[in-house]
Amino acid sequence: MQIDIDKQFEIIKKGTLEVIPEEELIKKLKKGKPLKIKWGADPSAPDIHLGHTVILNKLRQLQDLGHEVIFLVGDFTARIGDPTGKSETRKPLTEEEIVKNSQTYQDQVFKILDKNKTKVVYNSHWLNDLKITDIINLASKYTVARMLEREDFMNRFEKERPISIHEFLYPLIQGYDSVHLGSDVEIGGTDQKFNMLVGRELQREFKQEPQVIITLPILEGLDGVQKMSKSLGNYIGITEPPSEIFGKTMSISDSLMLRYYELMTDVPLDEVKAMHPKEAKKRLAKIFVARFHSEQAAITAEEEFESTFSKGNLPEEIKLVKLKEKELTVTKLLVEIGMASSVAEAKRLIVQGGVRIDGEAVKDEKAVVNLISEKVINVGKRKFVRVKCA
Repeated sequence: MQIDIDKQFEIIKKGTLEVIPEEELIKKLKKGKPLKIKWGADPSAPDIHLGHTVILNKLRQLQDLGHEVIFLVGDFTARIGDPTGKSETRKPLTEEEIVKNSQTYQDQVFKILDKNKTKVVYNSHWLNDLKITDIINLASKYTVARMLEREDFMNRFEKERPISIHEFLYPLIQGYDSVHLGSDVEIGGTDQKFNMLVGRELQREFKQEPQVIITLPILEGLDGVQKMSKSLGNYIGITEPPSEIFGKTMSISDSLMLRYYELMTDVPLDEVKAMHPKEAKKRLAKIFVARFHSEQAAITAEEEFESTFSKGNLPEEIKLVKLKEKELTVTKLLVEIGMASSVAEAKRLIVQGGVRIDGEAVKDEKAVVNLISEKVINVGKRKFVRVKCA
């Protein structure tokens, strides 16, 4: 059954930050044809986390409304390196990394998207054919002044940090993808707004009807401050084991829990607020595990969580790490046993109250740990390691 235009627009707009411009989207919907919805992702890392699913969930909604989703794998643009939000030039990926990450991306996105309603394209298929004259012509469509309107470029320019010419080409190349595909709508996070608007402008230059831009919120990571990122260690990966997804979700703050419900579920917030925070987190954790694994996995993960944490039991199997040192500062210890990627991250975990030794919370980042006798270290509510000197 065809959903009326007003209802479609209401569904599409829900959870978005901006629709640019709204009146053009309504005009496109009134044509009664499936819209071409473009979403591009450079395979810059092998894993997809919950932050990515904010967009994927919206794309699935659009599929359910009968529109066509074009999943653009940026295997060409990944060689340039997206400068968005970067304070310095990014290192391009190798061909081998791009191929491997591209396949992993597809394996993961179809946990949410309907594979039968998704068109997968690679921008190398048309960008490799561009001649130098085509690139020069494309570059003539935009001025340096317009490029410097972008905040990260302007910041680097003012601080006299290098901006390579190829970085200016990135938004132009991304925009040309929209021209090649003839996209009606492009969707992305707020950090991609500038690049998507470039695509809209280039479509005008190439005498096409400009795409509508839909921006979605950037999801905060487990710390509730910075955006979810694997490099910051504040992420929930959608391919992580059920127990990890469940435990990480249970570790978030009450306010962040509400934001996750709002951005990633259809559960009414009034219903969530009426629940006890702990029960609401359990429900959210089960939703995530069921979505990315199965209903049974969600039930099992909850049972394991209850047994391990709520009843005060330790996991049956805890990895033992033997170190040469008899004493280490707690920050260096966390790095040595792989529970923190750096001393800086270890300090952050301690400040957040997430580190315990033999059940006691660590409050002093300079504390020295004696390893002559075995210690049980746990970070958050899910990671345990036994450690002693060899």
